[in-house]
This record gives sequence, C-alpha cells and structure tokens, in this order.
Amino acid sequence: MEQERIKGYVTHIKYRNEKNGYTILTLETEEDDVVCVGIFSAVSEGELLSVSGSYTVHNVYGEQFLVEHYEVQEPEDAVAMERYLASGAIKGVGAKLAARIVRRFKEDTFRIMEEEPERLAEVSGISEKSAHAIYEQFVEKRELRHAMLFLQQYGISNALAVKIYERYKGQMELVLTENPYRLAEDIDGVGFRIADEIANRVGLRGDSEYRVRAAIFYVLTQAGSSGHVYLPEEEILQSTCELLELGREPIKRQIDFLQMEKKLIVKEVDGERFLYSSVAYYTELNTARMLLDLNVAYELSDSVLETRLQSLERHEEIELDELQKRAVFETARHGVFVLTGGPGTGKTTTIRTMLQFFEKEGLDILLAAPTGRAAKRMTETTGREARTIHRLLELKVSETMGNRMHFERNEENPLECDLIIIDEMSMVDIYLMHALLKAIPIGTRLVLVGDVNQLPSVGPGNVLRDIIDSHCFSVVTLDKIFRQAQESDIITNAHKIHAGEEIRLDNKSKDFFFLQRDDLSVIQQSILYLVKEKLAKHLHVKPQEVQVLTPMRKGELGVERLNVLLQEHLNPAEEGKKEKEHSKGVFREGDKVMQIKNNYQLEWEIRSRYGIPVESGTGVFNGDCGRIREINFFSERVSVEFEEGRVAEYPFSQLDELELAYAATIHKSQGSEYPAVVIPLLTGPRLLMNRNLLYTAVTRAKQCVTIIGNAATVTAMIENTDEMKRYSGLGRHLEEMAQ
Repeated sequence: MEQERIKGYVTHIKYRNEKNGYTILTLETEEDDVVCVGIFSAVSEGELLSVSGSYTVHNVYGEQFLVEHYEVQEPEDAVAMERYLASGAIKGVGAKLAARIVRRFKEDTFRIMEEEPERLAEVSGISEKSAHAIYEQFVEKRELRHAMLFLQQYGISNALAVKIYERYKGQMELVLTENPYRLAEDIDGVGFRIADEIANRVGLRGDSEYRVRAAIFYVLTQAGSSGHVYLPEEEILQSTCELLELGREPIKRQIDFLQMEKKLIVKEVDGERFLYSSVAYYTELNTARMLLDLNVAYELSDSVLETRLQSLERHEEIELDELQKRAVFETARHGVFVLTGGPGTGKTTTIRTMLQFFEKEGLDILLAAPTGRAAKRMTETTGREARTIHRLLELKVSETMGNRMHFERNEENPLECDLIIIDEMSMVDIYLMHALLKAIPIGTRLVLVGDVNQLPSVGPGNVLRDIIDSHCFSVVTLDKIFRQAQESDIITNAHKIHAGEEIRLDNKSKDFFFLQRDDLSVIQQSILYLVKEKLAKHLHVKPQEVQVLTPMRKGELGVERLNVLLQEHLNPAEEGKKEKEHSKGVFREGDKVMQIKNNYQLEWEIRSRYGIPVESGTGVFNGDCGRIREINFFSERVSVEFEEGRVAEYPFSQLDELELAYAATIHKSQGSEYPAVVIPLLTGPRLLMNRNLLYTAVTRAKQCVTIIGNAATVTAMIENTDEMKRYSGLGRHLEEMAQ
C-alpha cells in the first residue's frame, strides 16, 4: 500500500504509553483534524509534525491515520512559533507570554531563544532568571529529542530513554558505546539484563571485562533481593556462568581482580569461601562493632529497681509477670536489650511500662519503627510519638553530592536522647541497622523489640535473629498469652501455628474462619464476596480496608491477577473518574496502591484540610500503602496520599514504582495490621508454603482472619519448617568480636 504524507500541529495528545511510546494524538492540518496513532518518541502538544503512513478504520474509534514514520519540524513562521510556545511545552510560558515574545522577535524568535536568550528579558514579564530558565528548557527539549532518536536504535523504551538522558546528558552516547553496564549501576529500573541487551546491540564482546564484572555484581545484587548479604563463591561462579553462558576461567579471573581492587571481600569459614561486595562486608562488620560498643553495663541493684517498679505498678494500677519485670530491669542494666515474643504476650504493656519507668528517672526517650504503618501503631499503643527510622535519622537530599540521599543524623550529628526503642525489628535490614547505629552515641540505651518468628526483612540480612542467636546481648522472650488475648482465636491459633500444633478449622470461632474451596474460579469469587460484602458489613469497615494476602505474585491466586479482579469490583471505571494506563495495567483515581521500592528522593507533604502544606519531607519506602487522589494529565502526574496524610506526586514516567494493593504478598505485609485479612491457600512451592509464612499472614489481622482453600495445604504449611536459608554473617562477626 502506498504511503501518504500529511503535515500539521499536535493539538491534543489523547493517550501515551510511557513504556513503548505508543501514542494517540490529534494533528491539525490545513484541511482537517486527523487522529494519528503510532510510536512517537518525544512529541509535545504544539509541535509541527510531518508524518507518513496510511488511513485505517477502527471498529470503535472510526478513521485513524496509522503513522509509520514521523519528523518533528521547526515552526515555519511567527504564528507557528507562538502556537508552540503557548502549548505549555515550555513551563512558565503561557498563551499571553508566548504572544508577547513572538510580537517582540517575530520570525527570529527561536534563533533568539537559542543564541541570545538574555534578550528574552526585553519582554515584559520575563526576568533575567526566567530568560535563562526558558533557554534551558528550550535547548533541553531539542537535546532530549535527539537522545530519544539515538536510543531508539538500540530498542530502548521511551520511559527508560528519558531516565538515561537525564542521568548522563552530553555523556550519554559515550557511556552507551564504551560501557553500557554503567546503566545498571546508575539508573533505577535498569538491571544487568537490559544493560546486556544494549551492550549486545552496541557490539561489546561477550567476554568483555565490563560484562563479567557487571554480571558478578548482578548475581550479588539479586542475592540481596532474596535477603542474602553474601554468597558462597561456588554459587556465584555457577550463577554467573549460567547468566553469561561462559566458562569459569574468565569469571574466576575477574573475581581475583575485584578482590585485589578490594571491591570484593572473601571470608573463609570452615574451609568454604564466601564472597561479599566490599560495601556489604564493612556494613555488617561495623554493625557488629557498634552493637558491642553500645552494650555498656550499668550497675543497678535488684532492690533499687524492684522498689521503683513496685511504686510504678501501684500508681498505674498494672501488674507485670516475672518476664515483663525482668525486661524492664534488663533495659536498665544493659546498653543493648532485646524484647521478643508473639502476639498477646504483653510486649506493648512492657514497652509502656518501660516508658513510664524511665521517664520517672528523667530520661529522654525516642520511639521508632521501620514503616509508617508500624510507627503509627506504636504511637497509638504507647500514647507517645513514634517515627519511622528514616524520619528519626532525618533523611535528606544532598545537592552537593549530586542529589544523593543521606541521613543527617550520624556519628558527627548523633541523636540526642537517653533511650531509643525500635519496634518491629524483624523488618530491619543490615543497611538500615547500620545507619541507625551510626547515629546512637555510646551511653544511650537501645531496646530492640520484635517477633523473631515473623518473616525476616525484605532487604539483606537477618538482623534480629542474628543478634539473638549470637548470645552476646540480654534477651527476654515473652511467652505467656494473657487472658484477654486468649479470647482471640487469631492469637491462639498464631501460637499453635508457631508451636507446630494443629488448628481447628470448624468455623466455630468468632474471628477465625476457613472456607474449603478447591476450584480456582470459585476461590476468586469467594474472595470478591468476602471483601466487598460479607466482611466489610460484618466489621463495619470499607471494603478497601479488608486486605487480601497471598503467598505468590503469579498465577490465578497471585497478587497480579487478584488485584485486577478486586480493582474491577471495588473501584470500577466510571465517567469522570480519570485513569492512566501503565506497564502493569491501569491506575484509577481512588485506587489502593503500594510503593514497591525505596525512593529516598521522592518529596511529600502533609496538607491541612484547606490544602495548605503544614509539613514536608522526602522518602517513600517499599511497602508504603496509599490511595490515588488525582490523576492530572496536564502536569502528567499522579497524586498519592499515604498514611499520616503524606501526599506524594509521581510523574507518569515513575509509575513503575507503584502497584495496586488490594491484594499483597504476605512478605509485603510485614509490619502492617489490618481489620481483616483474607488468605487464599491452595497450592504452592514447598520452600515458600511454610509455617513462618502462615504465622506472619495470620498475625496481620486485628479482628478477623478468613482462609480460603484446601485444609490439607494449611496442615502441610504448619508441619513445614523449611525456610530459605539466608546468608548473613552478623551473628558470626558478633561472636568473633566478643571473644
């Protein structure tokens, strides 16, 4: 079919897929408006395009022009220049200002903007500073278009191309042709595999040292996402060989070179060689040293402590058991103390007593937890302000360090207090623990509280368990279930699961239910009914407050499929409700969403009921949940309100950091608490479907647990104590240093 060529101005971009550049736009030609569809790299409203392709008829949308090729052309006259500037392509330049600029410079407007931008200040309403900002945007638009076209030849998506351009600017072509593996180190969302594809297109050799080194660190990074701090050398060799389809020699050679350069650290234990990245090794080693340094002994007699505590018990009308009393005494005697125990064993009462006991002694106390949700719950249960660890350490952007994130609180600017209590310690990974300890001066007491039987942290390390197993610190494990907690089958069954005992699934409980269902579609329909109708009405909560927790991401009962079903029923498409398509599906105003990676630079603010900002900060973290409040196509941003009223704005290009959260994996639910949880359990891999996972899921619910699936699967999970081994050496470092 012979191609036609048409020319016109982009008046409206109706739809754009940021991932692949597929765009639907309206082109105003001399004769008529034409709806064009095709792949466009970097096109803005107001630009003049010459497109070639053919007309086609869509069965719903009617006649469209299918674009095979396009070129962005310079506006040809003053009218076209004004049209482009008035389109909003240059921030800060609206229709009136565009008219004044073109009236002043006429057909010479674009040359002035590029070659003599200081002259823009001749126009009323433009300062020298504004003129410079307009110039920078104008030039950057051109450079971005050139970059997008350059990157297209390597099959790089639009969204990724923008990130690459913003990171390297003028150095972009050099980086891509010389060492494209730098992309994996420097840019979020670019892993080894994407960099490897680009390297292959660029023509880099398969045994290039850049490729082998990048692969070794990729294997270690992947291990970190599974919770490992290091890996045995044999596992690294095997995984890297499979990844690169190379023999072992070039990989061994680069491991040796990386060792000599101190980028890899080898630790030999019982004849086996373990490989760390240097950052991971020294983080773990220094964490052990700082913990031991902090563990100062305080000489206090039993009689003095007993007298103080008895006075407090009388005054507050509370009665502690022997283990709870011991916890308070051990906190007084040790620089580092660990309090652990399951649900209903009195951890909260013990923490409240500690607060009252040490406040009476005049101590300044800080409370923190790893997530916003856990910190909010700590505030509610103690009556004192608790913050996230990131906020406690004052996370900031450093402009002098290339906008990198850092904690303001550290060894040079430590936290000023006498006692710090950290809750939900099972969620704290080795890197966050290291940052926390750097900010705690010797002489400050540190109390670590958590349930060691919960799933370990999403990030690398097994901090709480390693600290307990090292036997270097005082630990109290609360094991008595108090009377009020005994009335809850959620708590009773959680302890039975932990003990490996069978739980009753006869539905004679008031808060723990089981529905035997063996058909996938029936389970899906049951979930929808429970969430939307039964549980929401029974508990007097909104359907979106009922959380579906599932072991897996994939499959008919996985997070991805269930979120689509739940979105359809809980937040369906409606006229006037804006939605934005993205790489994983569709986001809609009102959707429940979750942040799926740590973003230390994302800004947020808390607004008053009148919309006035009253507090601001940076950092939204893996597992944070919120609601989509607004989708703005003019600014190309999605506004999400997280807990504590924090509102963050996501550019469309950054939506890969969010996913729907009507359903979440059990791992992602750590540290969270919901009115009710629905847990589908039918089948799954043995290493995943274990006692630890079931225990964590059940303990997320405050009022009601409903399991749907197969009773035999529930029994098998209780009996299965297999857990994925985590390679972490904090305990070993502690034991070696303490000798």
